[in-house]
Amino acid sequence: MTVTAVIGTQWGDEGKGKAVDFLAEQADYVARFNGGNNAGHTVINEFGTFKIHLVPSGIFARNTTALIGGGVVIDPAVLIEEIETLNQAGVGVDGRLWVSPRSHVIMPYHKILDGLYEEAKGAGATGTTRRGIGPVFADKVSYNGIRWSDFASDAFEKRLKVQLELKNKIITALGGEALNYEGVRETYRGYYEKLKPYIKELFPIVQAGLKANKNFLLEQAMGTFLDTDWGTYPFVTASTTIPSAASAGLGIPPRYITDVVGVTKAYTTRVGAGPMPTEIHDTNSKAYGKFGEVAATTGRIRRVGWLDLELVRTAVELSGVTELCLTKLDVLRGLEEIQVCVNYKLDGKAVRYTEVDAYGLERVECVYQTVSGWSEDISGARSFEELPAQAQNYVKMIELAAGVPVRWIGVGPQREATIRKHN
Repeated sequence: MTVTAVIGTQWGDEGKGKAVDFLAEQADYVARFNGGNNAGHTVINEFGTFKIHLVPSGIFARNTTALIGGGVVIDPAVLIEEIETLNQAGVGVDGRLWVSPRSHVIMPYHKILDGLYEEAKGAGATGTTRRGIGPVFADKVSYNGIRWSDFASDAFEKRLKVQLELKNKIITALGGEALNYEGVRETYRGYYEKLKPYIKELFPIVQAGLKANKNFLLEQAMGTFLDTDWGTYPFVTASTTIPSAASAGLGIPPRYITDVVGVTKAYTTRVGAGPMPTEIHDTNSKAYGKFGEVAATTGRIRRVGWLDLELVRTAVELSGVTELCLTKLDVLRGLEEIQVCVNYKLDGKAVRYTEVDAYGLERVECVYQTVSGWSEDISGARSFEELPAQAQNYVKMIELAAGVPVRWIGVGPQREATIRKHN
């Protein structure tokens, strides 16, 4: 039996979707345990190109069962669309995708409030995806949430009435338009009827799988430094993102987690507000042009920067990462010199990430190491030895700083564009 957690060691967008897609070949169960549709995972394989937000990215492996745990918050319209898209593409999710009845439902007022709160904050806005994630998690911990289990009785109607009385007062006070009870009720009852065949208690499934020594692949949403406690608060997400969240969010006891794969992009990106020590501000620079990306979920342009090894090192220590999956190494092609942040300094003194808060992180000075780049196209490489010496040295530098081996190297967006490195 193996229980492998796949996490991002940066601010999300590390390429976890691709990593999960190819690791799922050996998995009996693939599962999401945190977050919501604020995370977008891009998968490119023989079925096509998919931007997945709720269904586990390992769903494409034919022999896997996919689980969406109670720690995930669900926008039903998004989940229904994904299920229909996957079925139309020939993936076939019916009978092998199960959603926990304990998962909380994103209601229309959550999305409205998310936007109104951001607008009210003005220059102090957090930079949320406005998908309702923060408000639904706030309702979850303040006893105001609505779960899929509520739809099995008249609990949904009762709770909805109370919540609309509360939420409409806030919405109108902030300049929004009140929601209609009947309209919301009918819409969400319709969603439930479509999703009802997929809703099933996951605990016996998980426990039976563990006892039968099955292989589990746990897929994190977001990234380590968007974690509510360990991220750059308040510029974070609303859920715990580190592997320990799989215990509460899925029902996996912590002692069963055997491996933690840290997915690390060969450079750094971030969406939304918050500190980013290695950010490249020169929009005319060659590196800025090469690293530029569009977020899969929001369509926003990602902020870009050099690889930050202090972040990676901290993520490895925090989550007990056992091996790294390095993605997008091919993007670095054509840079004569590559900058890598190896340490931080604040007011002339060396500091670790954990010694400063988000506002201190805005002031840190990066200690950079300059390494040689390469001009060769590495997208066709399928072994470590086929990489140019400079690319090999770049990987070895990351291993040395992180203290764990790089087992996989992404050299292109496709599943097969992956080097399995034997250390």
